[in-house]
Amino acid sequence: MTLAITAIYTAILAIMMIGLSMYVSALRANQDVSIGAGTDPHLLERIRRHGNFVESVPLALLVIAMAEASGLPALWVHVSGIVLVLSRIIQPMGLRHNKTFTGLRLSGNLGTFAAILIPAGYILLRNFV
Repeated sequence: MTLAITAIYTAILAIMMIGLSMYVSALRANQDVSIGAGTDPHLLERIRRHGNFVESVPLALLVIAMAEASGLPALWVHVSGIVLVLSRIIQPMGLRHNKTFTGLRLSGNLGTFAAILIPAGYILLRNFV
């Protein structure tokens, strides 16, 4: 069994995670902050963008991989992967330290949830219905 489709999205998201990490590190170096956010709300914002990514992407990829291994049609594996990638691009753009709500943040979160729910729903339906 191969997880060729999920592997594509895992590679793309891994590169994105490195980019977010470097984005945090650059401002840390500029502000001379080793741990935490210091007093800079912009650094905290970058940390949360990275944190939100690492809080949701691993589970999403795991569920997509399990669904692919369980026989989820390739089209739906791609839909889940594409939605996840796009959502993880737009969600950080909408996360702002001075705004509790933005359309991009909401859209990114909802897209991430959809990317998890599609394969999770398939797994549950396949095994219990």
